Amino acid sequence: MKRFFQPIAKEGPSKKPAVSTADTASPCPGGGGGGGDEEEKREAPMRFLTWNANSLLLRAKNNWPEVSRLVQSLDPHVICFQEVRMPAAGSKGAPKNPNELKDDTSSSREEKQLLMHALSNPPFGEYRVWWSLSDSKYAGTALLVKKQLRPKKISFSLDGAASKHEPDGRVILAEFDSCFLLNTYAPNNGWKEEENSFKRRRKWDKRILEFVLQIEKPLIWCGDLNVSHQEIDVSHPEFFSNAKLNGYIPPNREDCGQPGFTLSERKRFDNILTQGKLVDAYRVLHNEKDTERGFSWSGNPIGKYRGKRMRIDYFIVSEKLKDRIVACEMHGRGIELEGFCGSDHCPVSLVLSEET
Repeated sequence: MKRFFQPIAKEGPSKKPAVSTADTASPCPGGGGGGGDEEEKREAPMRFLTWNANSLLLRAKNNWPEVSRLVQSLDPHVICFQEVRMPAAGSKGAPKNPNELKDDTSSSREEKQLLMHALSNPPFGEYRVWWSLSDSKYAGTALLVKKQLRPKKISFSLDGAASKHEPDGRVILAEFDSCFLLNTYAPNNGWKEEENSFKRRRKWDKRILEFVLQIEKPLIWCGDLNVSHQEIDVSHPEFFSNAKLNGYIPPNREDCGQPGFTLSERKRFDNILTQGKLVDAYRVLHNEKDTERGFSWSGNPIGKYRGKRMRIDYFIVSEKLKDRIVACEMHGRGIELEGFCGSDHCPVSLVLSEET
């Protein structure tokens, strides 16, 4: 979720380079460990982890032992990151390559090496890595897949075009034999119609709906979806419904309130789930409000957003997969951000049973 209350800390240099990834099922050499000589299988993944890291570089510098312990304990087949905040390769003024981490300056080479070193150490060395990056340290996504689980295809846009990336690197789509895995970082709705953020979010929601209606395999859709579906998904519904930025009130009543909790966003999200025959995996198993562990984003522990929390990070799955949901958990708790691993979002996991 867009941080509207606190600037991101400035990221300093680290060490030297490594590599990133391509737009097919085979990543570029060095993408978090690359491929080995072991026989590759096209099995369907069953354990998943999604997390808005709010700068993967900062997490690698400051929180990596905690992140590594979580991954070690959960042993996910697939890890989806959002807000990696690493710039795409390409010198100033030149075309950018959103599959590759920037390394054309001494500082970017050091930052790339530090991050790739973190991703090559256990348990991350067991994964291949694909990137979809913005031109600057903004947004961006990453996909990590266990080496023994080889996707049939990786693409980076909602229309499935192999070489095209969504603006700001907001999409990675993996096709497996039996399902699609969609990792998204949804654009924030913003506060004001005249800033075009409302229009951008409406267009995004329309394209997501079109995507879920045309896919022919079961879908697992995860990431920071930047919307809280129902009142049960926020800690303080009245606070979020009445939230304003500098006293501004949008002309349309349904656009009023906290970005991510406006009535218009929630209606569109509900429509995507209904028409797409999708279910919220967490709510399948947890149908009551959990004030301790029931939210994935938390406001600044200092100021008016202290204790104000939202569930905006999801696993959404096709109804066909509903009976296979074994677990869907948020791994953060409380207003002091325990388990958030340095981010303002906590990791969320999903476990499916084997196909019968």
